Amino acid sequence: MPKRNCRREPLGGSTIDRVQSILRRRVCRIEVPPKDIIEENLKEQRQHLVDLINRCAVRGESNSAIVTGPHGSGKTMLVSSVLREIESNPKVSKNLLIIRLNGLLQTDDKIAIQEITRQLQLDNVVGDKVFGSFAENLAFLLEALKRGSDTAQSVLFILEEFDLFAHHKNQTLLYNLFDICQSAQTPIAVIGVTRRLDVVELLEKRVKSRFSHRHIHVFNSLAFPAYKEVCKRVLTLPAEVGDAKFVKRWNQDIEALCSNATVHDVLKKTYQLDKSICRLQSLLLLPICKVTEDHPAIEAVDLVESSKHLGADSKAAMLHGISVLQLALVIAMKHLTDLYEGDPFNFEMLYNEYLKFVQRKAHVVQSFEKPVVLKAFEHLVSLEIVKPVDGHGSRTQKEYRAMSLLVTSAQLMDVLNTYPGCPSELKHWASNPLPS
Repeated sequence: MPKRNCRREPLGGSTIDRVQSILRRRVCRIEVPPKDIIEENLKEQRQHLVDLINRCAVRGESNSAIVTGPHGSGKTMLVSSVLREIESNPKVSKNLLIIRLNGLLQTDDKIAIQEITRQLQLDNVVGDKVFGSFAENLAFLLEALKRGSDTAQSVLFILEEFDLFAHHKNQTLLYNLFDICQSAQTPIAVIGVTRRLDVVELLEKRVKSRFSHRHIHVFNSLAFPAYKEVCKRVLTLPAEVGDAKFVKRWNQDIEALCSNATVHDVLKKTYQLDKSICRLQSLLLLPICKVTEDHPAIEAVDLVESSKHLGADSKAAMLHGISVLQLALVIAMKHLTDLYEGDPFNFEMLYNEYLKFVQRKAHVVQSFEKPVVLKAFEHLVSLEIVKPVDGHGSRTQKEYRAMSLLVTSAQLMDVLNTYPGCPSELKHWASNPLPS
């Protein structure tokens, strides 16, 4: 039966461009998922965060909290969703300034204070003033925010990768922010976001004593039907795309796609490996990028291909690019690892194993001199297919350095079955070690 999409007429570039723009904003995490999706999974955590920020903006109540959870659990998505709601409320947003810092970008206090100054738009106020300390600089910035009266605008600090700020010298930034939270100065709220559950143990005693010890734990508990619904909503187009006929047809196709048995299996497999929304977005990125004027719909085969791409074994892919000699060395390493029950081996042991094989199969396998074999072995080390047990700083002669193999038997056998032009003797050797 011919595919339904094959009979379609090519679409105009402007419509496809709008579709690509909308869908890419969703899967590249530029656009925050709908509130109800987040509330279904993180309702209590979301309400806790909204109340904390509202109290700071409306009542001038300073506070601090840390949002913790494993990678992909939705920490940043939760915070972004709350901020979107806060900014849509004029009563709150007009009295709240939001400062975003990231431990990967603001690697020391000097860079952090420059970023705070830029986001508060106080560059012209600071001018060429010289401050004695970080605390004086921060105090001046907060003082400059005060209006004609004694009141001041509330400031919300979002610290992404919060644990990295604990590595700053003397933890000065964290100390001053938490200190202001406990004083009667400018009302501020400090929200840290980190995947480290033990982050409080990284704080110095003086910093820890000023922290409110509010923890908001985020764990992904999204059920599979909800996960599948998220997939459908990410791919569904809004009416404002422009071409009403195309939008209706697109959304009908997405409905049918999500009901497809193959797509169901792909989503189920992805969900079982990682139920985070960011993993789902990564799965959908390739199919979305393949939407063109001549391919104006997402098909089940696109998701299957994307799933294979996401689940590709990097080590196996690397083995496909090595020479037959290097492949023979990897097989020899496998046999040495099995023979010595996982204990390390060295190049001399490996070379002897290689020679045993070559001597038995001299009529079909080319023999190489020891320096050539050593060069091939060193290339495998550089690819991290094999690694030194005692690290790269060891002074042991390279031929006698203890090594361990980083490829499993299953990975090696998969590669041998798909390696182009692999000699049958190598495949047989991999399955049947030579007698001593």
